Amino acid sequence: MDKLQKLAIGSIFVGIVVLGLKYVAFRITGSVALYSDALESIINVITAIAALIAIRVSATPADSNHPYGHHKAEYFAAVIEGVLVILAALSIMRQAYFGFLEPKPLDAPLQGVLINGFAGVINAIWSWILIRSGRKMRSPALLADGRHLLADVVTSAGVLLGLGLAILTGWHVLDPALAGLVALHILWSGWGLMKESVGGLMDEAMPKDALDRVRDLISANADGAIEAHDLRTRHAGRMTFIEFHLVVPGAMSVTDAHDICDRLERALKDEDKHAQVTIHVEPDDKAKHAGIVVL
Repeated sequence: MDKLQKLAIGSIFVGIVVLGLKYVAFRITGSVALYSDALESIINVITAIAALIAIRVSATPADSNHPYGHHKAEYFAAVIEGVLVILAALSIMRQAYFGFLEPKPLDAPLQGVLINGFAGVINAIWSWILIRSGRKMRSPALLADGRHLLADVVTSAGVLLGLGLAILTGWHVLDPALAGLVALHILWSGWGLMKESVGGLMDEAMPKDALDRVRDLISANADGAIEAHDLRTRHAGRMTFIEFHLVVPGAMSVTDAHDICDRLERALKDEDKHAQVTIHVEPDDKAKHAGIVVL
């Protein structure tokens, strides 16, 4: 079992623990705002399970039906997570509406705040671990899970602050008002997750700074060639696909042209070990003089 899968299993365990704490906080207080926080934790557990499944599928080697591998499976988990987050937000809005109609005083508010705060600290630590690991290992599913947890931490902090004000002032309407604000924040978070994941499913190109780095590496490691053009890139989970045409002198031997391609591939993979490089070699009469000049 690799590190990605271990982290995904860890997310399920942490999610269950945090859910239990937040549910206890909700039950002893009857707070609509704490209900919203607990409901988001249910989504955390479900999406952690989805992330684990997606990571396992994405690790499956390429086969005859999927010659480019199964790396995009992680994007599907992130999209599912976004959908579930939005559904949770709509449910919270419903509860907030009823809370506005009939505001109620909170039971045992201090105990509930302390329990919920402890759960928030656990989430904060784990979200930092997931985001750091997701970026390092380039896992969309792990990164989406970490960002969702971070959003949960932010909303939990807002809820606790608002509940503190409600306790001090006696304004019971603050409880459903906070739940409504949490729902809006969760909606925005879910939209962000879906937007980023759809970009991966649509074969979005590398960011400009990364693309410029690829151009520099091609230019610096293509001695003997004339130019490179029609550079195309895309992401699929942890994998980066890089394709371009390399123009060489017409009289160059196949062996020499192949050596240049090997050198380019090594340089690009040294920069990104998950890069899959495809180079199409062309003679000098195919030069466009509009690509990366390497001569």
